[in-house]
Amino acid sequence: MATGFGIVGCGMIAHFHARAIADVRGARLVAGCDTVPAAADRLAETTGCKAYYGLREMLADPQVDVVTIGTPSGAHLDPAVAAARAGKHVIVEKPLEITLRRCDKIIRECEKAGVVLSTIFPSRFHSSSIEMKRAVDAGRFGRLTVGDAIVKWYRTQQYYDSGAWRGTWELDGGGALMNQAIHSVDLLCWLMGPVAEIRAQTALLAHKRIAVEDVAMATLQFDSGALGIIEASTAIYPGYLKRIEIHGSAGSAIMEEEDLIKWDFAKKGPRDAAIHRKMAEQVSGGGGAADPAAIGHHGHARQFGDVLKAIKKGTTPAIDGHEGRRSVEVILGIYKAAETGRAVKLPLKSDPVLKARKTGMGG
Repeated sequence: MATGFGIVGCGMIAHFHARAIADVRGARLVAGCDTVPAAADRLAETTGCKAYYGLREMLADPQVDVVTIGTPSGAHLDPAVAAARAGKHVIVEKPLEITLRRCDKIIRECEKAGVVLSTIFPSRFHSSSIEMKRAVDAGRFGRLTVGDAIVKWYRTQQYYDSGAWRGTWELDGGGALMNQAIHSVDLLCWLMGPVAEIRAQTALLAHKRIAVEDVAMATLQFDSGALGIIEASTAIYPGYLKRIEIHGSAGSAIMEEEDLIKWDFAKKGPRDAAIHRKMAEQVSGGGGAADPAAIGHHGHARQFGDVLKAIKKGTTPAIDGHEGRRSVEVILGIYKAAETGRAVKLPLKSDPVLKARKTGMGG
């Protein structure tokens, strides 16, 4: 019998979740929930699932085994906790939440309920990302020296004006870093290892009527001693494909969106020829560089499949709550370093108190 999925928050991302679920063997979308009835109705009309207008009613549906959460970032906590307490497995869109305390509560409640928790980072499931991780783990880069994440994207003013939650600390949790570049922050830390120290600057330069940054620059020192840079922006016209660059004393690799565009190692490996042939067939499209809807759903499908496997085998998914928490901690460290003008050391002992974030969302 297929595992039933219910989606909470029926905005744009819900339709990507729906397409991904449809592509996963053994999964089916049975419900969609939104406090805006028209949004739930639209999802139901396009997918054939049942529309709910209240979370409690959807969680009472015995056909719902897994709940995916696509509400605004700062509204992930309540539905995640409610789903866990109802005995449903939980998949949360990035970021897991916008404060460490709220992340920790989701993790704790899911562990207490004995349900699987996963944070959505589909970029980890791209074949190029897997190749880079395999090369890191095999020591092919030698001593890691530099790791960079570059997200030079463009968002119009209309994008921010289209939703009252966009560009707010309360519900977006931040700007170009927390909303857009977090995928690349996750990949960088997955490949390079934990971050030890951060220095940063952020600015709001090209957009109006938002409270968060549209440009951010951070320099990192990793636990290994390697150095790195995170560049993130939604103010660079026309928007370019995001890049991950990993360099070491014995090799370098550069990934642009889903394509490996550089793969250079001092010692050749048995897979290198096939990788170079694939590099000549680059297929990446816009990748959301200028249009948030211009993304594929195949990474989501692979991650949902990984979660189903973990549920059936009683194991931990590739990206659990703790993995999801890590990128939030790095981004909060960047915000703190930018605000204070001083280096910030990780791990953070608690959520940084940011003057810009005047909310009561300690959770």
